[in-house]
Amino acid sequence: MIPFVDLKAQYLSIKNEIDTAVLKALESTQFVLGSEVVALEEEFAHYCSADYGIAVNTGTSALHLALLAAGIGTGDEVITVPFTFVATTAAICYTGAKPVFVDIDPVSYTMDVTQIEAAITPRTKAILPVHLYGQPADMEPILEIARRHGLVVIEDAAQAHRAEYKGQRVGSLGDIGCFSFYPGKNLGACGEGGMVVTNNPEYERQMRMLRDWGQERKYHHVFKGYNYRMDGIQGAILRVKLRHLDAWTEARRAHAARYDKPLANAGVKTPTAMPYSHHVYHVYAVRSQQRDTLQQKLQEKGIQTGIHYPIPVHLQPAYADLGYQAGAFPHSEAASKEVLSLPMYAELTADSQTQIVNAVIAEYV
Repeated sequence: MIPFVDLKAQYLSIKNEIDTAVLKALESTQFVLGSEVVALEEEFAHYCSADYGIAVNTGTSALHLALLAAGIGTGDEVITVPFTFVATTAAICYTGAKPVFVDIDPVSYTMDVTQIEAAITPRTKAILPVHLYGQPADMEPILEIARRHGLVVIEDAAQAHRAEYKGQRVGSLGDIGCFSFYPGKNLGACGEGGMVVTNNPEYERQMRMLRDWGQERKYHHVFKGYNYRMDGIQGAILRVKLRHLDAWTEARRAHAARYDKPLANAGVKTPTAMPYSHHVYHVYAVRSQQRDTLQQKLQEKGIQTGIHYPIPVHLQPAYADLGYQAGAFPHSEAASKEVLSLPMYAELTADSQTQIVNAVIAEYV
């Protein structure tokens, strides 16, 4: 069986480093926040070319805190895309604000910047682009529109650790950047985790308090905050993994290149890396009108795949109250029916890739 993601292979490749870091964290007994988390915040913020990093317990918490720090609440509107993991939309709803969707660009799968201005109303407070699959959204026009309308830009970089837009790493392009460290992510914890980065000291101050019960110092609560703290063991593990992220990213890019060439004329549409993008391939999603049949055939040959995502958020029952109907966002809906994510992780071998490529080609000859 070729797994879709092989977390055990990653662990075994750096086992001694991880085990040593975990043991050190256990012996420190700093189980919530603590010195390892503080060091991770500094190292990850520097990695993203940002001034501040605030470690939290999940990527969803990161999005929620970013929206709260930007002053977004009941009655406000936030523009985002429906072709994303549901957490993007859920975090907006947590604040009491309304998600307002625009469709994706059918080539990059990121926000169609030409649709943003038509979606802006007097209640719009922020734009929340998603760097889907590890490819940055087209940030320059998004930032220009935001400046012109006085809007905050919050990047959903949950799938895009180390991705770059025109040479600048994501997370520090907008006002606030949000990352997930879910285990399968390009930088994944051994559990849950997330990080917010920003260059704005007031946002940093608010988010640091909000993640820890809104307290300025112990038992002095300025805001009605949350228990969104990262645990110390995850901080220690992520510090180890961060040192390998450059190499892992280049391995993913090399794997993508090895998929690209043989699959270009194999009956599926391969991903397009936009010219402004340093794509990090969290997901390598091909596209086929026979997607479900292809997935079943690959499964029969021992190849695990994924679908990211089979139902766009505007058609999920949980968000029916937003009032969108089928057909509202045709590119998102078409992608949800056709994308198929092939195995992608740094430790993927050339032999496994050959098996995968041959299996895909065999379905179209």
